[in-house]
Amino acid sequence: MAEVAERGAPVLTRARMNVVFGTVMLGMLLAALDQTIVSTALPTVVGDLGGAGHMSWVVTSYLLAETVSTVIAGKFGDLFGRKRVFQVSVLLFVVGSFFCGLAESMGMLIAMRAVQGLGGGGITVTAMALIGDVIPLRDRGRYQGALGAVFGVTTVVGPLLGGYFTDSLSWRWAFYVNVPVAIVVIVAAARTIPGVVSGLRPRIDYLGVLFVALGASGLTLATSWGGTQYPWGSATIVGLYAASVAALVVFVAVELRAAEPILPMRLFRSPVFSIASLLSFIVGFAMLGALTFLPSYLQYVGGASATMSGVRTLPMVLGLLITALASGNVVGRTGRYKPFPIAGTAVMAVGLYLLSTMDENTSVAVQSVAMFVLGAGIGLVMQVLTIVVQNSAEYRDLGSATSGVTFFRTLGSSFGASIMGTFFASRLDDVLPAAIARSGITDPAAVASPLALHRLPEAQRLPVVQAYAESLHTVFLYAVPVALVGLLVAFLLPQVEMRGVAKEAVRGAGEGFGMPDCQDADAQLETVVGRVLGGRRSAAPEVLARSGVGVDLATAWGLGAVFLHGWTTGEPVRQQDVEDRVGLPHGVLTSFFDGLVDAGHLRRDGAVLGFTAEGRAVTDAITAAWRDWLVEQVREWLPGRDRAELAPKVRAVVERIARRAMIEEQDRALTR
Repeated sequence: MAEVAERGAPVLTRARMNVVFGTVMLGMLLAALDQTIVSTALPTVVGDLGGAGHMSWVVTSYLLAETVSTVIAGKFGDLFGRKRVFQVSVLLFVVGSFFCGLAESMGMLIAMRAVQGLGGGGITVTAMALIGDVIPLRDRGRYQGALGAVFGVTTVVGPLLGGYFTDSLSWRWAFYVNVPVAIVVIVAAARTIPGVVSGLRPRIDYLGVLFVALGASGLTLATSWGGTQYPWGSATIVGLYAASVAALVVFVAVELRAAEPILPMRLFRSPVFSIASLLSFIVGFAMLGALTFLPSYLQYVGGASATMSGVRTLPMVLGLLITALASGNVVGRTGRYKPFPIAGTAVMAVGLYLLSTMDENTSVAVQSVAMFVLGAGIGLVMQVLTIVVQNSAEYRDLGSATSGVTFFRTLGSSFGASIMGTFFASRLDDVLPAAIARSGITDPAAVASPLALHRLPEAQRLPVVQAYAESLHTVFLYAVPVALVGLLVAFLLPQVEMRGVAKEAVRGAGEGFGMPDCQDADAQLETVVGRVLGGRRSAAPEVLARSGVGVDLATAWGLGAVFLHGWTTGEPVRQQDVEDRVGLPHGVLTSFFDGLVDAGHLRRDGAVLGFTAEGRAVTDAITAAWRDWLVEQVREWLPGRDRAELAPKVRAVVERIARRAMIEEQDRALTR
């Protein structure tokens, strides 16, 4: 199977492609939804299970596990098959979801959220790889954009669903709802997704994964526990920081020696990558930090139900979408991207400051303006960073640079949720006991959940509401300096000339949501080629004319169709195989292929079609023309700007992509 997959992508009808895409998108919806669905349920979860100081870890544990999973899932897909890894990831996710719903303690919930995160990261990365396996190059941008839209939609839908389940059923249904959907995905994947195993045998950087996970988790634990469970100067906190730094130092040493590092240290020689990664970290910090604690403000302070708190966060998402799309279009037209991170970080700082001024008397309109401003700032920064980094990367780093920016954004998200959670828990511990004493409440359980709190008489409720408002004020105010650091960093981002394809790609919203992606440079190059093809009319007539073979497009299509089946399956080619691929009844193409036999391009051996020496020469010439055309289109990414100078591995990749582009474009040119 590996040998077959190495020859080319599986040949699927359009209907089968769409079924596979529907299955993949449903899996992606599950993974993306659980980044945000718990935010509106968290205040109620804390009221039920206790442990307000650990509230942020319900989000952080998912993100940290997802970060680790995305690093290795792509390579596991190459080793064991993407279909199998996708199904195992969904299974992990559904097991984590089921036990999250059963959790009777905050510790169990956090642990099962980590299991969910392992599955969620695997689903997301494998979904992107499956799109590359089954979707034509030209169409890949549209399909990947649709997956990006899923990420965007879940930013809106997640808080709403979390609130609805919390109000109407129980917060546990925010997790239980995943179970039937995940089962459908597993069954559908078994029936619809082709079993493709890459011919590659990548070396997985297990040590790199281990030490970056230890370092990130240790730092997150230290910032979460410091000043709450343990004094900042305690042996536990100091030891965690020391161990984390040591783990990260070992990680750097491992990456410098690894054959296929998860994060090549040479990337940091590029100021574009270094600064864009830092900005991605800051964007993640602000976005998930705010999304995690805004529902707490809206429910504890504003008295909104869980459902309404989800509705009231929509201005933030609306601001993000508007500025992400607008900035992408401007960058696509002009190639000037530097003003957007500068403006975005400044607007983020203003938005966070406005959030910090909100209290129990702030109107819904003012709340909405503050959230819209924050979302607008995030959208201005988020949209361009991935493409800017990809624009400046060398071919060998195309995949790791692209995924590296997302890695830092996810890491920033986990730190943002954790650090803001520390500030919140620490301040709440300081002010809540006195507020409860002033209110005359004798049972602390009466203020454990927003619903219980707002059932109290106003005289008793008000001191506690003010305590929560003051604590959340601290959370958002302390995030302002982080955004201002981002502003200073944004001024350092170099403005480099953008490649034409990168300018075109940044116009879509898919990249802006920073979906985890594979680290495979070859797959990233295929995506670049897809953008080239998607942005122009069919190149088939132009390339066919360049080949100088003197055959028409129909003949080239017929030769390419025979070539395709043999290349992708390694089996003898029958006429009915070609007819099945294009969805025609058997026998319809008999006279057409008889004409190619009469012309001396093909020969028949019973039901089997094969090339003559002349037909093979014509096909080879057309393939060479496509290869040369492809090198021209993506020359800026290739080491050795001429085909003859390409390293053997890169040359093999270019040959494979050229063959796929030839067949797909000839199909399109002949059938449109």
